[in-house]
Amino acid sequence: MTVPGRHSAANRTAVRAAPVPAPTRVPLKRLLRVASVSCGVQFGWALQLSLLTPYVQELGIPHVWSSLIWLCGPVSGLLVQPLVGHTSDRCTSRFGRRRPFIAGGAASIAVAVLLIGHSADIGSVLGDRGPHRPRAIAVFVLGFWLLDVANNVTQGPARALLADLTGKDHRRTRVANAYFSLFMALGNILGFATGSYSGWSSILPFTATAACGTNCANLKSAFILDIIILTFTTYISLSSAHEIPLNSVGDAVHSGIEAEMENGTEEAFLWELLGSFRYLTSPIWIILIVTALTWTGWFPFLLYDTDWMGREIYKGLPNQGRNYHSGVRMGAFGLMLNSIILGLTSMGIEKLCRKWGAGLVWGISNIFMALCFVAMLIISLVANNIEPSQNGLPPDGIVIVALVVFAVLGIPLAITYSVPYAMMSTRAEPLGLGQGLAMGILNLAIVIPQVIVSVGSGPWDQLFGGGNAPAFAVAGVAAFVSGLIAILALPRSPAAAKRTTGRR
Repeated sequence: MTVPGRHSAANRTAVRAAPVPAPTRVPLKRLLRVASVSCGVQFGWALQLSLLTPYVQELGIPHVWSSLIWLCGPVSGLLVQPLVGHTSDRCTSRFGRRRPFIAGGAASIAVAVLLIGHSADIGSVLGDRGPHRPRAIAVFVLGFWLLDVANNVTQGPARALLADLTGKDHRRTRVANAYFSLFMALGNILGFATGSYSGWSSILPFTATAACGTNCANLKSAFILDIIILTFTTYISLSSAHEIPLNSVGDAVHSGIEAEMENGTEEAFLWELLGSFRYLTSPIWIILIVTALTWTGWFPFLLYDTDWMGREIYKGLPNQGRNYHSGVRMGAFGLMLNSIILGLTSMGIEKLCRKWGAGLVWGISNIFMALCFVAMLIISLVANNIEPSQNGLPPDGIVIVALVVFAVLGIPLAITYSVPYAMMSTRAEPLGLGQGLAMGILNLAIVIPQVIVSVGSGPWDQLFGGGNAPAFAVAGVAAFVSGLIAILALPRSPAAAKRTTGRR
């Protein structure tokens, strides 16, 4: 097995024989355009987060099992993103290393959302009748799985492409990831705003059918908008990247990509991925641990945010009256506010990290996230002890406080979308890991906690009465612990360390 960061004698000879010139400095405006693809991807992800947990319950899957539908995302990401990242590191296409995967992933996203939006119609054509729609559920799950696979195919190479373009300039790497986070925020704003609007079926009346009522037609219309925005942003990103094809042994080795050159064959991907873990440094392991705990905190919120608003604030149930759907739309509006704060925070992340250190910024944001989850538990408790108003809706004060919590959670979410990727990128490069493989390894620390949460949160909530509070309690504990580890164990920036030394 070839050791990451070390090369055989044949490889070293190849490097000397075929040196690769240093990449030219990419303008920040071009990095901004390349990062724009995350807006289109995140638009669909925002619709997925805000609308699909409620919608799958409308199709007939009970709340206790709805979290298992989300299992497909982390399971696909467990292997798909590392495999795609690893493969893109070695890709010799004339279109570049990353762009073919980004284009293919975006096309797959479009197919997936068409399946999801038309699942009720397809189920009806296949023979669904009445309230039980097993065929529609099967089509929905197929589209859901394809959507998560496609998201992983797109996002990993997109992150790696930015790292390729910034090279060893750590500051520009942080700026590029902040741009990526900024466009994710813009995609979230557009997606959650679309999900919170209930009149799409009247604007696009052809989406409503005998099998697809108003809520279904709104979902279908939102995904049609998703395809339009995704196509536009993908074109801007791919046309701006100007990748140089990887077409020589020297390029491959210079990029830190391990290949077996003696017999002209590659090692099995899984063995190479597992072997890479043997050579990770202690700071990288800490980054992975903090990332895993951070996402153990985030995933219950992302899974149940609008459902929490519909069930525990508006006290509604799917397919029973209007309260639940009013709460879901209000939750989507709260997530739109969350994304606005996320975007504003993204513009200041690089400066904060340069001043105080990425580890300290990340740790403080995670502790703040834990406090927000505690606040949600308190809001649930208060809401359960307050009688609804005459129209059956919750008091305005409770709704406003819940929206404020949703909004301010955009601050730690911006840190989560940016800092871990920048830290992993800068620390993987000296080891000789390709950026695609490095992003894939980081993704493992994201998806493994998601598998645990997906499997356990539904039964765990059901064990304590069927609400979402138990999952949020676990999320708060995980976020708080991850914050402490980040503050105590992750390295500070050189500027912050110098100030500390000067005070001593």
